[in-house]
Amino acid sequence: MSKSFQKIIRDVTVLEQTQGEIDISSVEYDSRRVEKGSLFVAMRGESTDGNRYIAAAISHGATAVITDSRSAFDETRTAYPVLPIALVERGRRALAEASAAFFDHPEKALKLCGVTGTNGKTTTAFLIEGLLRSVGRETVLIGTIETHVGSEVRLSPHTTPESRDVLAIFADGVRVGASEAVMEMSSHALEQERVWRLPVDVAVFTNLTQDHLDYHGTMEAYGAAKAKLFAGVGASAPRVAVINADDAYADTMLDAAHACETVWTYGVSDTRASFHASEVVLHAGETRFTMRTPLGVAQMVSHLTGSVNVYNLLAASATAMARGLSLREIVEGAALLSPVPGRFETVANTLGITVVVDYAHTDDALRNLITLARELVREHNGRVITLFGCGGDRDRTKRPKMGRAAGEGSDLVVLTSDNPRSEDPQAIVNEALAGVRETDTKCIVELDRTRAIASAIREARAGDIVLLAGKGHEKVQIVYGQELPFDDVAVAGSALRTLEAERAER
Repeated sequence: MSKSFQKIIRDVTVLEQTQGEIDISSVEYDSRRVEKGSLFVAMRGESTDGNRYIAAAISHGATAVITDSRSAFDETRTAYPVLPIALVERGRRALAEASAAFFDHPEKALKLCGVTGTNGKTTTAFLIEGLLRSVGRETVLIGTIETHVGSEVRLSPHTTPESRDVLAIFADGVRVGASEAVMEMSSHALEQERVWRLPVDVAVFTNLTQDHLDYHGTMEAYGAAKAKLFAGVGASAPRVAVINADDAYADTMLDAAHACETVWTYGVSDTRASFHASEVVLHAGETRFTMRTPLGVAQMVSHLTGSVNVYNLLAASATAMARGLSLREIVEGAALLSPVPGRFETVANTLGITVVVDYAHTDDALRNLITLARELVREHNGRVITLFGCGGDRDRTKRPKMGRAAGEGSDLVVLTSDNPRSEDPQAIVNEALAGVRETDTKCIVELDRTRAIASAIREARAGDIVLLAGKGHEKVQIVYGQELPFDDVAVAGSALRTLEAERAER
């Protein structure tokens, strides 16, 4: 595939450009990915400035450049007088616009559902995709755990990739016949305009609880970033907005959604919600409730576990209905949906212990997880053992809050490392431990996560539930800049097999 430079920048707002025309074989923003014939988009980012790498990109074969730096434009024009160069005000917007043109605007061929919120984005996105696929539609899914292009599964390095990568995935989806796309849209991506000019058909808000304040600074700024989804980021407002009426930030999202053609709410507490759940019955591996919708009332049955999944199912059902599914199709599709990897994922064993791996990594998510666990063990008078850690280089103020949430709801807390990144693991644990100590709950501190998981499981007896929180689907642990292989499910499975063998010998 190749396109002329002038055609690619036709829809880009260019402040100034040099003369010249050349065929472009790819659009890249990372100089390490540049090949002969690439257009390199140099843009200022949060951690680095791509304009520093223009010379490197040209040495790797870039034959044209877009830059958002006047000094870089002037210097490059002088050093490479025959190279086509364009100066723009905003590099990320230019990246999105140039990439869309290069890939023949695949975003226009797909009906896009965008999901934002602190917790529940991944599960809700998976459920929406599952419902769409249950009626035979081909889909693209971009999210935290993995990316789907039709039936192909790819790893996801980021919750929401840069626009160029999103559009490349969309183009692949169009080639395999996809008509629908579902994306998790993080607050970072919305704020940084990584989703610039993507036409969202249905926008979904799950909830807003404390997270990412290391980036946004305040909850108000965090909420404002999420709300951008409902106003449109460089595109028209979504056709339909689907908003959690029970969340404290519902009004913020509703205000932002004033230009949407249709606004639906969902909830359990708010009986006025467009999609309302009542008569909720929860069991391990099964959730039942009555769902009232604009198209009638239905009895919902799902293999998903817990009250949080009632909300996820309501959000997914509303989105599916907005995309044209009937109430009957939604009910039938929901009954077939599978749990999402790393979201209340159980680890099989013969010890009578329920071991659960979950991505909960905020105090609110941890509290919800523990509340569900308490409901499940109540019948057998079992205990709740919660293992968790806190991520390094992230919002430090939530660490004691997570500790307090774990201590208040659990019978035993095991405090360990999550992804310490560049921070000292012991320092992170100490900040979380302060919150645990505000409660009377016993706490075991073990920095080594493998040993900590083994300890938590050894402390359990039949009827207990062990929660391994924080990492969920992740397959690595980031320690001092290194990505080390680590899988909570695999580590827990090994610990359980060891314990099973020991007890069999007795």
